[in-house]
Amino acid sequence: MNQFRRLFIANRGEVAARIARTCDKLGIVPVFGVSEADRQAPYLRGRESVVLGPSRSSESYLAKERIVQAAVQTRCSALHPGWGFVAEDPVFASLCDAHGVTFVGPPAAVMQKLGRKTPAKAAMAGAGLKVIPGSDGVLRDVDQAREVADSIGFPILLKAESGGGGRGMRVVRSAAELKDAYDSAQSESLACFADGRLYLEKLIEGGRHIEIQLLADKYGHVVHLGERDCSVQRQHQKLIEESPALVLSDDEREQTLEAAVRATRAIGYVGAGTMEFLLDEHGDLRFMEMNARLQVEHPVSEMRTGIDLVEAQIRIAAGEPLWFSQGDVDLRGHAIECRINAEDPSNGFAPSPGVITQWEATSRDDHVRVDTHVESGYEVSPHYDSLICKVIAWGKDRETACERLTEALQKIRCDGISTTIPMHLAVLSSKEFRENRYDTRAVPGWES
Repeated sequence: MNQFRRLFIANRGEVAARIARTCDKLGIVPVFGVSEADRQAPYLRGRESVVLGPSRSSESYLAKERIVQAAVQTRCSALHPGWGFVAEDPVFASLCDAHGVTFVGPPAAVMQKLGRKTPAKAAMAGAGLKVIPGSDGVLRDVDQAREVADSIGFPILLKAESGGGGRGMRVVRSAAELKDAYDSAQSESLACFADGRLYLEKLIEGGRHIEIQLLADKYGHVVHLGERDCSVQRQHQKLIEESPALVLSDDEREQTLEAAVRATRAIGYVGAGTMEFLLDEHGDLRFMEMNARLQVEHPVSEMRTGIDLVEAQIRIAAGEPLWFSQGDVDLRGHAIECRINAEDPSNGFAPSPGVITQWEATSRDDHVRVDTHVESGYEVSPHYDSLICKVIAWGKDRETACERLTEALQKIRCDGISTTIPMHLAVLSSKEFRENRYDTRAVPGWES
């Protein structure tokens, strides 16, 4: 790892603290780019940091030229984007390359292909994966949307070509709803992504959200680190993730993992990536998209395999070949993660910014991991994502992992703000969740 002595972290919060921990392990000096709102964050204590700009993301964490300039001026030879913000921006990746800063992620050309949802689907179909029926490309206008919808049948899902996180997405159940939904989705897509292009897919209701963690080096070596079930969601936002996905048979699992590896190799992918699928009512796993970055839920795969995904990202970016083969990946037991957000689940999940007056969430158990960037006195900003903590538990089986996770959640003390912990405890204790009888339509054990 002598190539990277200093690495710029172009992100904030939990992921920034997470990347820094691996930098420390590898003997790399992390340098943080932060906004004015984050300049006193506890994870910056004793660290090098650069204030990128005001609290607004557009003037700090999304200010591409400013970020790259800060990396160059602080003598960082590499940059890790984390997730969100500029993590999947091929223009930003190219900007890093142009200034001699190694972008820790896939090549800009691959990211460009995957960032546009319809070319990504075409590439995966060409590699032999099943895709969700829908438009062949972006829609010309609402009239073409109507033609495609009529051909595949309602209900359908309008989606932003450059979207993510449920933004620019609308469910349409009849032709009468299409025009208003199209205009609304296009308007939101323009506001969020500066790209109003839409495509549509057949709406698969009652499905399970399955994703596969992949690693690929620059020499054509690709491995998977198993799959994750991310079906506990609210409005397309993941709440709980676990591995393995017990809804899959052993044959289905093996076939899909192998197909995902082949597809990843076929598109020339490099780095850590996640291929996302929807399991439909017929038991078919259909490709949705590939995320060209580190996932929020990556610790689930780390807990099962013992492989540090951030370390793998950095070593791959430095030009190293993968130091292990597929046969070396030992998928042990069961792991499950809860995302703890500063939200009030009893009030429609309303944001709950403010000062955390008392925080206690430490793990003294090798089977439980707490990833967080907060401490007592930390102020949760209204400007950014509400994630404050992730709790991950491992067990020899699902029941043991769930019991350990429940116990860890019950021990957390967070005063001053509301959190989603009550919702997580309700889900974990619910009959639907325990018996693995749920889908993406509703949060098991919780009426939101």
